[in-house]
Amino acid sequence: MRAVFCLESAAALLGMPIFGDPIDVHVLVPAGRASRLISGVRTHRSSEDRTIVATGGVAMTGPEDTAVDLARLRHPAIGLASADAAMRHPAESTAERLLLINEARVSGRGRDIARWPLARARPESETAIESVSRAVIEWLGFPAPELQVAGQKDRADFVWKLARLGGEADGDLKYDGRFGDAREVLRRQTLRDRRLRTHLRAVVHWGWTDATTVTPLRDILTGSGLRPIAPEQTAQLHSLRRLLASHAPHVVGGPSPTRGR
Repeated sequence: MRAVFCLESAAALLGMPIFGDPIDVHVLVPAGRASRLISGVRTHRSSEDRTIVATGGVAMTGPEDTAVDLARLRHPAIGLASADAAMRHPAESTAERLLLINEARVSGRGRDIARWPLARARPESETAIESVSRAVIEWLGFPAPELQVAGQKDRADFVWKLARLGGEADGDLKYDGRFGDAREVLRRQTLRDRRLRTHLRAVVHWGWTDATTVTPLRDILTGSGLRPIAPEQTAQLHSLRRLLASHAPHVVGGPSPTRGR
């Protein structure tokens, strides 16, 4: 039987985001074989069918099954980023389909954990930082924003219409030179924000560290007049900060292409 890559290994091959630098290669094996770790290869028993895809002779779990696996076994913020990525894949999945795959699995391990990220999967979250920011915003108790709201020429990642507030999850890579001269990128952003403010009261920006260390993003939003409507979920925020603050997401082969904005 040829190797079938799964979890982060499949995500890397599919161009889905991965976090940090996973040290193990994850491979599926039939249910009759044991799960084990040998020389950096971690095998996982599978007792149910998964969709297997192949590229260049390399087999891996498909985007939907990869997202469900990660949602079951990883932090909910990672699960949400993976589910959003599966929604953006050419297969064009839906949150309902991801939930059905999760419920149909024979194994109940992680089923309940996976329901939260899978139910919130949205193709409009175009990057991992947007997905993680959505999780942090909800766990901080803020109202849910609308996503990718378009103006006459531009669109904002997040918009709270009642507060007339726009939000942009920029990350750091926009200014590191890979998308052109940082000064020119900043100049275009300034002009774009000015256009957005013709129908928004304010536009705020944050990066990966702001979102994953939590307090900066909270301060950015409250400082712009947004108010929580629910209690903070401190356990989720604490685990996210500990796990992700120093592990920015990346896609094997480089960043995703910039979108027209």
